[in-house]
Amino acid sequence: MEPTGTIVFASVGVTNFGFDVFSVAVPTPASAEAEAGVSAQELDERRHTDGVSVNFNAQFADDAGDAVAFVSERTGAASLFLSRPPGSESDRPEPLPAAEGSLFHDRPTVRGGRVYFVSAHEKPDRTFQSWAAVYAARVGERKAEPERLTPRGVVDMSPAVSASGDLIAVASYGDRPWAFDFRVLETEVAVFRAADPSRRAVVAPRGGWPAWHGDSALFFHRVADDGWWSVFRVGVSPDTLQPTGPERRVTPPGLHCFTPAAPAAAGGGRWIAVATRRKGRAQRHVELFDLEMERFSPLTELLNPGLHHYNPFFSPSGARLGYHRFRGAGAPGDALVPHLQPVRSPVPSIRMLRVYGTFPSFSPDAAHLAVNGDFFMTPGIRVLRSDGSKRWTVSKEPNLFYTTWSPTEPGVVFTSMGPIFETTKATVRIARVEFDPADLTDDDSRVEVGVATVRPLTRPEAGNDAFPAVSPCGRWLVFRSGRTGHKNLYVVDTARGEDGGVLRLTEGEWIDTMPSWSPDGSLIAFSSNRHDPANPAVFSIYLVRPDGSGLRRVYVAGPEGSAEADKERINHVCFSPDSQWLLFTANLGSVVAEPISGPNQFQPYGDLYVCRLDGSGLRRLTCNAYENGTPAWGPASAGLGLESLAIGPPAGEDALGQFDEPLWLTCDV
Repeated sequence: MEPTGTIVFASVGVTNFGFDVFSVAVPTPASAEAEAGVSAQELDERRHTDGVSVNFNAQFADDAGDAVAFVSERTGAASLFLSRPPGSESDRPEPLPAAEGSLFHDRPTVRGGRVYFVSAHEKPDRTFQSWAAVYAARVGERKAEPERLTPRGVVDMSPAVSASGDLIAVASYGDRPWAFDFRVLETEVAVFRAADPSRRAVVAPRGGWPAWHGDSALFFHRVADDGWWSVFRVGVSPDTLQPTGPERRVTPPGLHCFTPAAPAAAGGGRWIAVATRRKGRAQRHVELFDLEMERFSPLTELLNPGLHHYNPFFSPSGARLGYHRFRGAGAPGDALVPHLQPVRSPVPSIRMLRVYGTFPSFSPDAAHLAVNGDFFMTPGIRVLRSDGSKRWTVSKEPNLFYTTWSPTEPGVVFTSMGPIFETTKATVRIARVEFDPADLTDDDSRVEVGVATVRPLTRPEAGNDAFPAVSPCGRWLVFRSGRTGHKNLYVVDTARGEDGGVLRLTEGEWIDTMPSWSPDGSLIAFSSNRHDPANPAVFSIYLVRPDGSGLRRVYVAGPEGSAEADKERINHVCFSPDSQWLLFTANLGSVVAEPISGPNQFQPYGDLYVCRLDGSGLRRLTCNAYENGTPAWGPASAGLGLESLAIGPPAGEDALGQFDEPLWLTCDV
């Protein structure tokens, strides 16, 4: 029997809507070197995409004027489109051929009537391996099955097509098992012919994001030995596919340079373009780097100094340089971050919605959701109608994280009160939040409920108590506590808290966390590293009865005793409404794109999966470059106003373009 219902989840680091593809005129070397610099008018910034959803990672299409091939999330998943050149009868982009049913596509390039791209629709033979591979399809043949260019068992990302269209370069993980690197991927740069992809050569043993300069040279990025992300160059023989000399570092230390682009023609100029991150500057900007003079010329900082700019690309002639960025507050197109956004589900019986917030939980009648904000900018608890049409603030109390709605009390939400991501001794308390559900009205002037009370249920001296879950009868609360110096599970009364006594459910020198009570009341699921207590980075699913008996592990990645099973990093587990399935986040599918190429990369907790209670029936539900997590699973009736992916203007918040760089990237090398 297939899993059913509505799954609501958060995406940490999602691009918050508002990306479009733009381009500027490439200045001549003389004008770029002039002391006065280049004016914004000379740069002539143009927008190539239509302001619908999130649009990124583009390339100019050959023989198509200003048209670009790009990725868009407008269909509820990352899909491929070709923009219409100026003057076309319609401004709506044309869908490009891709892999039918794929939840993830990336880096499309149109050359010689074919489109080359990354897709992640074919499941590898083993867990902990990326699904990313490179494919090609004939433009105009949308129903045809794309040709896989990546050998079976091999992982390829970031394809680049040479000027002639004959050669493909990729950032490849090869057929090696994933080493759980997700900040700096240990990929190599490999080259093969479009007509004979089985014959491959590695031209750089470490590197990513290749960019062709003609058919005989490649630029790529990697972290240099001194710690700075830098651009390197290697010559390539078009005949043998072998490097024609040693690789050479192109950009200097002292700043980060990544995602290089080069003019397609070998004689296309002395510039390359790079995205840079400089000391003292919070934004990523696109700059030109003069290969002869070995100096930078700013571009996007002259136009939009307060915005991030990503992943440059040249037009075939080299006259224009593209990138994607936040389209700007008030710009034409989508202007809101939706409260709820439909996401394409690979399981027809499951509806999936992304919430703008964290830790959602369903009300007893599934008509509403309780959510947190982002922990720092928008603390407290909010209530959202489950079709996303309206939102209210329940409590502005700072340092509230996690929500679990009482199944028997419509006006009670339980939460954690205190700092998140702290040690066992930090004071974090389980709290009961009470409000009047009658305040959740259609009155447009009411965005806050009346007075809500926040009452702690656990004692401050107990240490770090967090992640409560309520029994289906509404009387008991299971939570994680560090009161003994180790994080284990405990149960208290939902009304009296510790005043009614505390029952210890699990015990040991490991971490038991994030419990979830099954809707039928028979089981509690949680994440734990008890199988490897010395390693705080590995978690698996465990089940236990509410009386503490019958504890067992659910094996997902591999059978008991296998090396694969002990590499699981599983968390955020919860039950299906019928108590027959488990929903969780996991690292089982590695990563599908180079993390440095986008903002806010938190992988590899990365994707949502479901399985039966015995670990069978494993299904992957999300596949993208974000970290998807903190899910809640409600009935199929929840969110019925969002059953269509084309629902018109959503309710949401203004998109402000405040994107962070990956949190692990610093300029303090």
